[in-house]
Amino acid sequence: MKQMDFRQPAEGAYVSLEDLLGLRFASRELQIKPRKQSHSQMSGGVRTRFRGRGMEFEEVRHYQAGDDIRSIDWRVTARTQVPHTKLFREERERPVILMLDQRASMFFGGQFCFKSVVAAHAAALMGWAALDNNDRIGALVFNDQEERDIRPKRSRHTLLSVLQATQEYNLRLNSPVPPANAIPLAQRLSDLRRIAKPGSAIMIISDFHDIDEACDEQLYKLARHGDVSLLNVSDPLEVHLPDDLRLTVTDGQRRRTIDTSNRSFNQSFEQKFSSHLEHLQTLAGQLALPLLNISTDQAPLLQLQTLFGKQACRR
Repeated sequence: MKQMDFRQPAEGAYVSLEDLLGLRFASRELQIKPRKQSHSQMSGGVRTRFRGRGMEFEEVRHYQAGDDIRSIDWRVTARTQVPHTKLFREERERPVILMLDQRASMFFGGQFCFKSVVAAHAAALMGWAALDNNDRIGALVFNDQEERDIRPKRSRHTLLSVLQATQEYNLRLNSPVPPANAIPLAQRLSDLRRIAKPGSAIMIISDFHDIDEACDEQLYKLARHGDVSLLNVSDPLEVHLPDDLRLTVTDGQRRRTIDTSNRSFNQSFEQKFSSHLEHLQTLAGQLALPLLNISTDQAPLLQLQTLFGKQACRR
């Protein structure tokens, strides 16, 4: 297996299974820390904010309908003449779901790699980190017309299935132009809701190029019961075009030249991306979801560390 420099940007138009496997070493610098209480009923190695009976006492509060009567604190109840119940902090396992976009719009890049490649590397890093943390790992890998649903299990074999599906869908890409019958992101998010059980940690890795009100609604429903993180993938050429150059772009079949000395065109181009990013930021703020922007010109590991690095999680 070739030696990888995890602190350098990913490279190329396609991923290799060898590279995805090699990322398991870099994933040791990442940690998927729960932000919400877990609803899983299976024991595991992650201490979460699940409120139930367990080994570590957390607090006492007023009894609420549906609380387990075995957790009533009779001393406090007798002293206050108001029913109180004990809350405990438990260790729980939880499913981690990777939602990986490998649609035509991801088949784009300007210098180091395509968006589809950096997205695949990010998914592999998060998958290895989850497995190292004894979480159950699953995925929804999709392109414009197909999807692969891998249900969460705590096994190396399951993660290998995720990585193989990632490579398979990545190698099918051959144009940044989507087909006429492409399935929208909103439908994929709806499919994700069938897979993700309450309490799941959900990593949505996409360029969100077709995000709309239907997507907003699906994300709202996912966020109500899951720990959702948005990983927005972009390329520097989408953010800002170089000044005073004639750029030749191709979809694999046709070529077109863009004159970046046209100020009006540049401003319109950049405003479109700015509006897209503003929509994502506003939505993430409204739903209290972490949003991480991942660029093709930076190392995936270093970018993920800002949100999932062990130091960041401790803070």
